[in-house]
Amino acid sequence: MLYILNPVQDDDKFKELVEFVNNQIEKNDGEIVDVEEWGTKPLAYDIDKKSSGYYVNVYFNAPHSAIEPVERNMRINDGIMRYLTLKYDSKMKRHYELKKKGDLPVIFDDEEGEKTEDDN
Repeated sequence: MLYILNPVQDDDKFKELVEFVNNQIEKNDGEIVDVEEWGTKPLAYDIDKKSSGYYVNVYFNAPHSAIEPVERNMRINDGIMRYLTLKYDSKMKRHYELKKKGDLPVIFDDEEGEKTEDDN
């Protein structure tokens, strides 16, 4: 599950909302595998007149019946702007395992500012 928090909050509120989502998952018989807080990043388009959001990615195992109540509680919380829940498939599991091992292949190089003559 990836969700975006309202960026106009302090760090304590971010932690509180992350705990809120984790507790909702666990309360509905889910098990948290990993939580990645990506921090504040720009949005592709404005949401509620905001151009950035605090991104959080959560890996968890839960029965199908747990998704509806968790998403409902996220939908009614004003601090959560958007969310997306995806079901693990074999590619996602393989990607996650490679990431945990540190063997994830580099597809794009993150080095900015280095231009070659071909870039001009």
